[in-house]
Order: sequence, then C-alpha cells, then structure tokens
Amino acid sequence: MIRIKLSELLGKHKMNQKTLSRLTNIRPATISKMYYEETKRIDINQLDSLCRVFDCEISELLEYVPNKKDSK
Repeated sequence: MIRIKLSELLGKHKMNQKTLSRLTNIRPATISKMYYEETKRIDINQLDSLCRVFDCEISELLEYVPNKKDSK
C-alpha cells in the first residue's frame, strides 16, 4: 500500500490544511482526504504542487509499505 505522509509534512512545516489548500490550489476536501489517507488517487499536478510548497521530493510525501498479507 502507498502511505501519504501529508500529516507529517504539515506538522513539520507548522501548516494547517486550509493554508496548504490555498497555497496549492487543491480543494480543501481533497487535502483532507489526503491527510487522512482516504484518497484513491492523486493527480500528478497535485503532487507537483505539494512538492513545490514543501520543497520536498516525492519520497518525502509518499511511502510504499508492503501489505502484511502479501509478505509471506
């Protein structure tokens, strides 16, 4: 599974979801879904905006975590 580490980045940068939404032009509801890791897909432009605002690499925003049932 892919983890979205948005909550960690927001905490690290002392930023709230509303400010991030304003800076990235991503809808607040979409930011919230990413924050709670409930989103099903992320647009490349959204990834670009998030990396630009946080001045980070994609690997700091997304993390692959193997599913427990898949690792036998």
